[in-house]
Amino acid sequence: MKYTAIHFTFDTSVEYTADILASMLGDTGFESFVNTDKGLDAYIPSKLYDENVLKVTLENFPFPEQIDFEKEEMEDKNWNEEWEKYFFEPIIINDECIIHSSFHKDIPQLKYDIIIDPKMAFGTGHHETTSLMIGEILNMDLAGKSVLDMGCGTSVLAILAAMRGAGVLTAIDIDDWCVDNSLENIQLNNVSGIEVLLGGAELLEGLRFDIVLANINRNILLNDMQSYANTLPAGGELYMSGFYTEDVPVIETKARELGFELLYSKQKNNWAVVRMLKKY
Repeated sequence: MKYTAIHFTFDTSVEYTADILASMLGDTGFESFVNTDKGLDAYIPSKLYDENVLKVTLENFPFPEQIDFEKEEMEDKNWNEEWEKYFFEPIIINDECIIHSSFHKDIPQLKYDIIIDPKMAFGTGHHETTSLMIGEILNMDLAGKSVLDMGCGTSVLAILAAMRGAGVLTAIDIDDWCVDNSLENIQLNNVSGIEVLLGGAELLEGLRFDIVLANINRNILLNDMQSYANTLPAGGELYMSGFYTEDVPVIETKARELGFELLYSKQKNNWAVVRMLKKY
């Protein structure tokens, strides 16, 4: 798949710009983001790129920030080398789990060792939402339970769930790059029992899970939460991230309409994760 890179430049002294811009771009098809000294690089499948949509997105940026951009058409390349170039460093979460790429050497030995060669797929553990979700998985009782990793990206969440004893696992993403990368990462980690599917919430019809993990973005979560609810029995759990702390009330309101109770929310650098219980 061909990708288009958009190189954004703005006043990098303003801390919120990159995060808010990445969140807004994620709603328009952009998949991966790299912070730079000048601003933000964002990547989107070329077939989804629409410059008019991009310009409208920038016009709707909620703060008076001057944001400029340049477009670059990307050649197919070894994306692992690109991530290495951009200093994708190993990350340790809760002193239990380390996530690193196959090119990393001399890493600490922890209980859960996950190899992720991310290519263009989101989910190395570096973003706050991924690390928040991983922290939740480390505290779950997953023995024998069926788990859905919705919007799986690299399938790092499904891989950790498998390592922690989950039974049937399903990982779903709308991007064929993510599906291919998930299959590669599953093989790298020598885990079994994970089915990877290409598509969206329409694939959930008729499926049932004990736990649903969804780390996407606010708008998709709100749109697809009914499908998540349909897959869960009373007592099932829904974990969601990919949104800001100020979005928790609207997420909770929608969830309550669908029979969920908010057990708690946690945050990291203004990004949030919520744990919901299906009441009926």
